Amino acid sequence: MSISKKLLNKEVKLSVIGLGYVGLPIALEFAKKMSVIGFDVNSKRISMMQNRKDPSKELDAAAFENCDITFTASIDKLKEASFYVIAVPTPIDKNNLPDLTALKSASKTAGTVLKKGDYVVFESTVFPGATEEICIPIMEEVSGLKFKTDFKVGYSPERINPGDAVHTLTNVVKVTSGCDAESREEIATVYGSIIKAGIHNASSIKVAEAAKIIENTQRDLNIALMNELSIIFQKMKINTFEVLQAAGTKWNFLKFYPGLVGGHCIGVDPYYLTFKANELGHLAQVITAGRAVNDGMSKHIATEFIKAIIKSGRNVIQSRMLVMGITFKEDVSDIRNSKVADVIHELESYGIRIDVMDPYADPEEVEHEYQIKLTDSPSCTYDGIILAVSHKEYLNLDTSYFDGMLNKGGIFYDVKGVYKNLADQYVYLSL
Repeated sequence: MSISKKLLNKEVKLSVIGLGYVGLPIALEFAKKMSVIGFDVNSKRISMMQNRKDPSKELDAAAFENCDITFTASIDKLKEASFYVIAVPTPIDKNNLPDLTALKSASKTAGTVLKKGDYVVFESTVFPGATEEICIPIMEEVSGLKFKTDFKVGYSPERINPGDAVHTLTNVVKVTSGCDAESREEIATVYGSIIKAGIHNASSIKVAEAAKIIENTQRDLNIALMNELSIIFQKMKINTFEVLQAAGTKWNFLKFYPGLVGGHCIGVDPYYLTFKANELGHLAQVITAGRAVNDGMSKHIATEFIKAIIKSGRNVIQSRMLVMGITFKEDVSDIRNSKVADVIHELESYGIRIDVMDPYADPEEVEHEYQIKLTDSPSCTYDGIILAVSHKEYLNLDTSYFDGMLNKGGIFYDVKGVYKNLADQYVYLSL
């Protein structure tokens, strides 16, 4: 009997290694159809999930209902599984190089429990070739088993968009792949049992890896173009968002917008591709240029703000300011690779005293990650406000809200262009 039928008949178990914002939703969705073991090395997170709490704050308690799942931090428990899904983080280091520490560790963990006939599918974002060049050799060495002969491997890139209630796991087409014809079909069948939108079965693991890496590289480059345009339009004293609104009336104009590019995907994945390109002796000039533009936007915003403070006649060191929002995108609690933190640190280097508030971010996480303390509410009147993240709580504030916080002649930096109508009332800046 095929592995897919055994899983659906609950004759064997599926496990998910890594229960973050990607792994947990997958584990719970599979658990509606199969017996699942959810594994994570963080025992505190495991305890929360056992109590129907999502540590990433993306899912509510109802998502855990009617799920045949066991949460564990025990590697021995993993031995009960025959189909392993690996969904661990793949960040970059301080030099913007791939950090595969967690991926290698997860591969080693899988290797310790692998049996003949088992399947392993990777979901973590990697450069093309990483699964076969790095992960599989580790599993072979640790397990003593032979790839393809004793166990099969596939790759199915994650497409989860945090904070998006529309493009959820089951209603977005899933790309799958396998190491041979049999594994391609079996892996597609397993995922097809939970994905309503359908499966795209890629011809090889490398094709699936490459498809994932260019999804975010494409977005990164388009946003970089918008950011560069915004810098040009600022010099022309033209509102970028008004230009984009006008241009967007043409049917084939791509609606991208300028902004801070952080998070775990768009600001990270292009570096995986440029790393592999460099290994192959090719300098990815366009991708690298796009990354340079987007990575430079935090300093650009801070510099423009400082110029406005000086032009207003204020003493920079004596200035007080408020930053609204620190998560990497709107309406989520995720602070990973937040470029707002870079803006704050850049401004602090000038001696400005800054209050930061965010309705979603965890204060302890923010302080631990960025050494920034959050405030629950404004503590004084300010010389400047930066609306950095367009959380829904910030979208419909009236003029009186800002009037009560901004000193006369204060600077209002509207990163997302939410309050273009206030341009005549304050010293207004925007991308």
